[in-house]
Amino acid sequence: MYHPDLIRHPDSCPALVLNADYTPLSYYPLSLWPWQTAVKAVFLERVDIVDHYAREVRSPTSTMRLPSVIALRQYVRPSQHPAFTRFNLFLRDRFSCQYCGATSDLTFDHVVPRAQGGRTTWENVATACAPCNLRKGGRTPQQARMALFEAPYRPTSWQLQEHGRSFPPNYLHESWRDWLYWDVPLEA
Repeated sequence: MYHPDLIRHPDSCPALVLNADYTPLSYYPLSLWPWQTAVKAVFLERVDIVDHYAREVRSPTSTMRLPSVIALRQYVRPSQHPAFTRFNLFLRDRFSCQYCGATSDLTFDHVVPRAQGGRTTWENVATACAPCNLRKGGRTPQQARMALFEAPYRPTSWQLQEHGRSFPPNYLHESWRDWLYWDVPLEA
């Protein structure tokens, strides 16, 4: 019987990585390892194989089905608060301008401008599209008569993971279905 995984190139067979409690390490970006890293972790006994692709890799002495889902043997405790990065800021704000809702040409805006003593912190930076950022300039939102949809806040790692679930990747293998919680059709 024909199976699409049999013709799949190994490089297109990443392994979904679950923590020791069988939850994904990350939703966004989705916790995936290249097949080589997953196989190495199997041989080093750092992970358990939960599911496989039909695709096999061979060495002169053995054959192995590529793992499609693996679980760490030791639990990795996520940090409570994520690092302040541009990507994490955009994820916190769901990749949309906090002034108008636009989803393109995104920048970050200091709510209290640096020229007025504002600092680059979770609580003072919001996602803004370039036109809104330019319009606001070196003023506060009140001075510019621009309202924020949501006041900036310091997110927890859990909050960012929940926001990430709103942005499923383009490709999800069927063997990942039981471990991910998106309401989108999954590829076979």
